[in-house]
Amino acid sequence: MTTETCVIPVIRTPKDYQAFRISPQDTNRLAIVFDPISANMSLTYCVEIFDVGGKTPPNRHQLAVEMFFVLKGQGRATCDGKTVDISAGDSILVPATGTHEIENTGPGRLYALCIMVPNEDFAELIRSGIPAELDEEDLAVLRRSDGLRVG
Repeated sequence: MTTETCVIPVIRTPKDYQAFRISPQDTNRLAIVFDPISANMSLTYCVEIFDVGGKTPPNRHQLAVEMFFVLKGQGRATCDGKTVDISAGDSILVPATGTHEIENTGPGRLYALCIMVPNEDFAELIRSGIPAELDEEDLAVLRRSDGLRVG
């Protein structure tokens, strides 16, 4: 006979998210949804918000796989020299050691869910940055009350 354990889920809403810019000149903000402390596992789950023209610097992770799901906006993703255009509903999977960057090429902000497994100190890097606010536009997208639907 096996014993099943029911785990109470951890629930977050946009008002719970803490946003940061990793450095002062960054043109993107990361709103942490779950991290190793709140999820009790080695992952980081955040929403990355790119200002118009914003982009990440080229970066890579030694062990972690990073996944992106575009919620709203248009952009360009590059990994190891291969570039694709992205828009709402698209998913990107970046393998460990893949040098990658995401760029907002649209007329408005670009919003993407970002999941990194294992954490590889990503949440700590984000939290060591500069606190940033989520404005009404951000909250409308996160609540999916902006009138746009994926798909």
